[in-house]
Amino acid sequence: MDAERPPARRAGPGMERLTWDGYAAAWAGLHGGFDARQATRAVRGWLRVGYGVGSVLSRLRVSPTAVTTTGLLLSLLVPATTARHGWWPFLAALLVLLSALADTVDGAIAVIGSRVTRLGSVYDSLADRIGEAAWAAALWLLGVPGLLAASCCAVSWLHEYLRSLATAAGMTTIGSVTVGERPTRVSAAAIGLLFGGAAGLVSADLGRAAATFVATGWLLLGVFGLRHLLSVVRCALR
Repeated sequence: MDAERPPARRAGPGMERLTWDGYAAAWAGLHGGFDARQATRAVRGWLRVGYGVGSVLSRLRVSPTAVTTTGLLLSLLVPATTARHGWWPFLAALLVLLSALADTVDGAIAVIGSRVTRLGSVYDSLADRIGEAAWAAALWLLGVPGLLAASCCAVSWLHEYLRSLATAAGMTTIGSVTVGERPTRVSAAAIGLLFGGAAGLVSADLGRAAATFVATGWLLLGVFGLRHLLSVVRCALR
């Protein structure tokens, strides 16, 4: 999940060998109290993968910034790969998933290795937003109307911007986990590239239609999520 981290992120001693429970508790503290252990099985499993990979990379002294940068570069490769058409959108979908994994692992390394910083939080969020723009651009290259692709990106950015503003205004939690969170965007981008690429092997028009259908779902879920989050923020700050 990609809830913007509150600005009070800081490094601390003694977190080198966290258990899963300890990691989940520390992660919750950086994500407005959202307890990963109480999340859905899919989200919990995804975060456990990030925890496992992050534990290994932390022992190897890999920095969170290096992983964040790797994820950003993978995202930037997505539209370049998609533009080649044919079977290449399948590789682009894999790149989306790998970049999303990097986004989970960098935070895990920061928590496990006591390297959580405010600057790292800002860089991580910026890399996420650039990555989502790259995914939307890839769907556009696959045939999604430009306005629809741009709207998907805009709604995703507004979702996180609203939460960030609410946190700065005094909201002490993430507000609510909505249907428009980061996992939805990752899934929509990857599925859009897979379906669009597969259908495009049959017909270019069919490929455009399939990618557009998935992008429309991305937009609708984003709008619903934004509306729900706005309602929660209004109640929290009233």
